[in-house]
Amino acid sequence: MGHVHIIRDFASPLEGRTRTVRIYTPDAYDASPGQRFPVLYMHDGQNVFAHPESALFDTWCANLTLERLVSEGRIPPWLIVAVDSTNDRLAEYSPWPEPRGNIPARSGSFVHFVVDTLKPFVDRFYRTRRGPEWTGVMGASLGGLMSLYFGWRYPDLFGRIGALSPSVMWGWDRLFGEWTSHTRKWSRIYLDAGTDETVDPVGYVMRYGQATHDFHRHLQHLGYSDHELRLVLEPGGQHHERDWQRRLPDAMGWLLS
Repeated sequence: MGHVHIIRDFASPLEGRTRTVRIYTPDAYDASPGQRFPVLYMHDGQNVFAHPESALFDTWCANLTLERLVSEGRIPPWLIVAVDSTNDRLAEYSPWPEPRGNIPARSGSFVHFVVDTLKPFVDRFYRTRRGPEWTGVMGASLGGLMSLYFGWRYPDLFGRIGALSPSVMWGWDRLFGEWTSHTRKWSRIYLDAGTDETVDPVGYVMRYGQATHDFHRHLQHLGYSDHELRLVLEPGGQHHERDWQRRLPDAMGWLLS
């Protein structure tokens, strides 16, 4: 079994606060001290791991899924760096305002925390592999939107993007208007949602199945090929950690292989 190390007071200077960061190292990290490892960054870190100090209810159990996929030979071992969200989650995961819910865009300082503070720390103190083909980012809902945002805004850093039930309709479909060309960087993008998945967190019904399907088509029209894209629409899938946990083996198996 790998280890989950928790740093509860990781300074985020631009945000003027500290954050909780959870770092999973696989068995191979200790067993092979001369080896370097790819890194997957994940949002909503309190929901990511099967661990006594994770969220009280359902989590993604990403560490267990990764260990199983590695043992089956489907993927190599990865480090996972998971950052907890805060009580200001909607705003800190908003690259653009959402006027229908009066949600301001405050993701800028969080993005800089990941890019300018956290990632350099991880690359300095852990044996990591660099480059977009060895660095992923994954999340669900607004965490899925932020994962896509990182991949679009920083394609030199993040090449593997896992967006489960991504809120691509946020800010009147703003991501569609911003992502207007292929990054021409190494890319692998996984998208999924429940076929009829809906949620109404801010006063309007967000239709995840249709929006995710439309965004997949949008990326195809920009020139992303089938080997760079995968879309999974699950009949009956809901907007919940249990559903993302259920789809995670398929998501990780394709994205991290």
